Amino acid sequence: MKAVKAAPVRPLPRIDASLSRWENEGGAIAQLPSLDCVAPLQIHLSMHTELEHLRIRMIAIENLLITLLAQADDQPREMGREMATYISPRPGFTPHHKTLEAAAQIRHLLKRGRHFQDWVKGDLLS
Repeated sequence: MKAVKAAPVRPLPRIDASLSRWENEGGAIAQLPSLDCVAPLQIHLSMHTELEHLRIRMIAIENLLITLLAQADDQPREMGREMATYISPRPGFTPHHKTLEAAAQIRHLLKRGRHFQDWVKGDLLS
């Protein structure tokens, strides 16, 4: 039988980059980012911009909701309180941090809407 020679194993580019850091004190010597690093950076900046726009839209929606709650009858506010109670953890179930925060946020929005009720009726903001 003829012996088959194995092809030499060539390290992957990332491994080469990692190993080269040993030669320059763990990356202490400045290096220019490779092209592989540029795309994730652009994605990160794009996601950051989108998150900022989402935050701005959420602030606008919250303030619009507060305005509507300030003008609403008692029934929508009572339904909001019921929803906050409904999503709160029940006995025997695991309380989830995000659900607890959501219920607290509902109650806070209802309270802020109540604060502006007098202003809607003609009083000045306090």
